[in-house]
Amino acid sequence: MSFYSELVNRDKKLSVVGLGYVGMPIAVAFAKKGIDVIGFDLNSDKIGLYKAGIDPTKEVGDDAIKNTTVCFTSDQADLQKAKFHIIAVPTPVNSDHTPDLTPVIGASQIVGRNLTKGSFVVFESTVYPGCTEDVCVPILERESGLRCGADFKVGYSPERINPGDKLHRLENITKIVSGCDEEALQTIKAVYDIVIEVGTYPVSNIRTAEAVKVVENSQRDINIAFMNELAMAFDRMDIDTNEVIDGMNTKWNALGFRPGLVGGHCIGVDPYYFTYQAEKLGYHSQIILNGRIVNDGMGKFVADAAVKKMVAAGQAPRKSKVVILGLTFKENCPDTRNSKVEDIIRRLAEYEISPVVVDPWADEAEAMREYGVALTKLGEVKDADCVIVAVAHNEFRALSVDDIKKLFKDCDDSQKVLVDVKGIYKIADLKNSGMKYWRL
Repeated sequence: MSFYSELVNRDKKLSVVGLGYVGMPIAVAFAKKGIDVIGFDLNSDKIGLYKAGIDPTKEVGDDAIKNTTVCFTSDQADLQKAKFHIIAVPTPVNSDHTPDLTPVIGASQIVGRNLTKGSFVVFESTVYPGCTEDVCVPILERESGLRCGADFKVGYSPERINPGDKLHRLENITKIVSGCDEEALQTIKAVYDIVIEVGTYPVSNIRTAEAVKVVENSQRDINIAFMNELAMAFDRMDIDTNEVIDGMNTKWNALGFRPGLVGGHCIGVDPYYFTYQAEKLGYHSQIILNGRIVNDGMGKFVADAAVKKMVAAGQAPRKSKVVILGLTFKENCPDTRNSKVEDIIRRLAEYEISPVVVDPWADEAEAMREYGVALTKLGEVKDADCVIVAVAHNEFRALSVDDIKKLFKDCDDSQKVLVDVKGIYKIADLKNSGMKYWRL
């Protein structure tokens, strides 16, 4: 009987290590197909939420968590019951932009200690080409006492989940799969085909699969950097960037990218993984790192634009009340990791401005822990001098320009400043408002 058949017949179990925005939806998806799934995470508080039927990621919803058959656990010994392990832990960067492999190394140690002969281990965490075989496999071998290829198999299948996106989901995004040999590749492909409705795309080796992930996000990063550079140039030319893009997008081959704050756990991080390995091999990036420099500077650019508008409105910025709408790294998503709104906050602090921050999606405790930000409810905001709409949550999109005006103090409209980072509001409405406004 094949490994696939044993898994489907529930003679063998599957584990998912790391139950965040990537791992948890995978675990739930396999369980929904009748697979016995062990969901492991070191964070016992998170496990407690899942056991209580609460989805803190908002990726699948509380009902799906309540009804899933996933066995949620923080006891690593439970991993010994599984024969197919999916590692989906985050891979951030250090302050010097070098890869921080601490989570994936730790996960490899945990799985290695509980690995049994005949198992498969698949990494989904974003890493540079060569990391799985050069870093992770030796750890698995050392911790388990087993040999890769002979006693257990390894593969790599990069995650492509887009947090907060209800259209492009795990099931309808083509999955890249790879393995250490042909047997591993075919087994890994068959297992993922259980949940990936649009099918999987096998590549020839693990390094290629690792490269696919970092390159697809580097490509997006570079394109957004180009639009951000245009935005900075057009700002000096007194040309509205979004209006230019709207016109450009009438052509059939326009790419549709727009300027913005580029954060999160993928696009703002993956290019550094790629350039790190390339530079180790003697190639120095000519384009990718320059794109990162542009995108990493956008928070500062937005904050400076806000201060200039406050001065133009006759305000004394250091005495002004600034309200920022949004803290998460993208709209309609509770994920605050690597949010570039922090860069706006940090730059404003240089002007001795401590903004009020509103985000109905972000977790209050996490906002305080990660950024030292005490979140305020939207209904509690009043007497603002400047409002920066930084994240296009539906709750903020639902606010008309007149609704936004209600957040300001009672003064002449010309003394009010609205900074529309995401281009939510129409130019005509902004002009008619009488406020000082700025769009990225």
